[in-house]
Amino acid sequence: MKIRPAITFLAIMLLAGMLTISGCGQKGPLYLPDDQKKEKKSS
Repeated sequence: MKIRPAITFLAIMLLAGMLTISGCGQKGPLYLPDDQKKEKKSS
């Protein structure tokens, strides 16, 4: 029965990792900026 603490530890680490990953990044849709619009504005 020494496997149970290891499984519990791995489950906690997995949950912590998932929470960390879900908290980072930019909110909203990801897109590439349109270079043509940028050139028209600067000219």
